[in-house]
Amino acid sequence: MKKLLVLIPVILLAFMVTAQPPKGPAKKGMTFGATTTADGAVAANDIATVMNDKTTADIKVKGRVVEVCKAEGCWLRMETANGPMLIQMKDHSFFVPLAMNGKTIVADGTATFKETSVERLRHLAEDAGKSKDEIAAIKEPKKEIILQAKGILVL
Repeated sequence: MKKLLVLIPVILLAFMVTAQPPKGPAKKGMTFGATTTADGAVAANDIATVMNDKTTADIKVKGRVVEVCKAEGCWLRMETANGPMLIQMKDHSFFVPLAMNGKTIVADGTATFKETSVERLRHLAEDAGKSKDEIAAIKEPKKEIILQAKGILVL
């Protein structure tokens, strides 16, 4: 029984250490997660206007990817007029390749306006490969729109 209790954490640690974003391309027409189309997508620069006074909205957003999680491909940032918007993969049910960086995409999901804690911002900075100094410089929470994507289409 003791051996089993020691073996389980070792196996879990091995999975965590080997976690990598999927390798491969992000070519036009490829989808990640649920299948989606560009029909009805709003420009990333217009998402704040579309959200207006809502705290949550189901939405399709079209824009350019400016950053991808280097740890697992579990999130990305899309360029907007108000700075990069965080897009997370709903329930970590799918991941995107690093090759997604610089591509124009449509992300289909639920957008929420909320405050991101300092701890979470530091975690995201670590996943993005930021330096220790850049991570330590994060001292304030950030109010932002975060999209939980159920599907992503590369345009």
